[in-house]
Amino acid sequence: MKRILFLLAVVLIFSSCRHKGTFSVKGVVKGRTEKHIYLNRLDVNTPMLLDSSKISSNGKFSFRIKASEGDFYQLGFSTADFITLLAEPGEKIELSFGGKNLFENYTVRGSKGSEKLQMLDLKLNETKSKLDSLRTIYNKASLEPGFDVKGPELEADFSALIKEQRKKNIEFIITNINSLASIKALYQKINPDTYVLYDPKDLQYLKIVTDSLTHHFPNSKHVQALARDFAKEMNQMYANQIEQITKDLPQTKLDPNLKDTNGKRIALSSLKGKFVLLTFWSVRSNDCIQENLQLKEYYKMYSKKGFEIYQINIDENEADWKTAVKFDELQWINTREDDPANPRNAIIFNVKTLPANYLFDKESKIIATNLHGKFLQLKLEQLFNK
Repeated sequence: MKRILFLLAVVLIFSSCRHKGTFSVKGVVKGRTEKHIYLNRLDVNTPMLLDSSKISSNGKFSFRIKASEGDFYQLGFSTADFITLLAEPGEKIELSFGGKNLFENYTVRGSKGSEKLQMLDLKLNETKSKLDSLRTIYNKASLEPGFDVKGPELEADFSALIKEQRKKNIEFIITNINSLASIKALYQKINPDTYVLYDPKDLQYLKIVTDSLTHHFPNSKHVQALARDFAKEMNQMYANQIEQITKDLPQTKLDPNLKDTNGKRIALSSLKGKFVLLTFWSVRSNDCIQENLQLKEYYKMYSKKGFEIYQINIDENEADWKTAVKFDELQWINTREDDPANPRNAIIFNVKTLPANYLFDKESKIIATNLHGKFLQLKLEQLFNK
């Protein structure tokens, strides 16, 4: 008897471990004539076909998929008729469809992530439906008397719906900050040209989600793509700030012209035709010192391919700067603010923290800002290893 119980325990443990590396999907489709249903894995934004399942005469279908981590999937008949699942290893997902389109009327059980995605979709579809109704009313009212009063009222209602949808997405993100489902809340769109999170201030939620999910799912390709997108958005924001500065200061050129360690003046503009990384640093900053050591590797790899570094030091002690350049064997263009007490170039470039950098293309236009570590490495690889 004990031997039987032991063998049963072994079987149960083996079965549990086996299922941890897979998830299953079972469902019923009503009122459809299609013979097969398809399951795609989302490779960030690109659906990749995984499997298909034959739909039985009573509408049933099933899948068993190998999976090592939570991931996004599309289940459906076409690129226009599908639902999105967020499946975890070990889940047993049960679905039931009863609408004209799969996404219109379905139930999902056995997958918390998929339930969250459904909740997001339902709320957005509800908002879209209300907006469509308002458009119809608005277009009709525009042909009738009294539109000068009715029109602004309808526009206010339209704006209120969009703001309410934004509020709901933000609430979802805060409530589900550790779930991959929050990625969808970041990128939902009201229409092809308008994100639900449309306010520039919403960049903060992109950062919050990126930080949280990077901690919990560091190896997820979706989280890594999110981190790249956040870096891109931040770079664009900084670039916009720099552009605004140039508009506010029309007489000021973003062209440092400073002395190197030998007392020779070198202008940034003299490097036109190369990709130039303009960096600001201090010998008192350990982060700057560490980044310089990393930059030495990149400089060695790409300097002969048209890459240059123009570095501006902001330390008041000139001797400390020259000693650091010599000790760390920094081979690129090393300059220093003419008056470190009033660092004119750092002010013009809106430098807030150190190290700071700006990447210029061959036409001396800023194409990225504050790229550090792997993000700078990826950008350089993109530029020079095409």
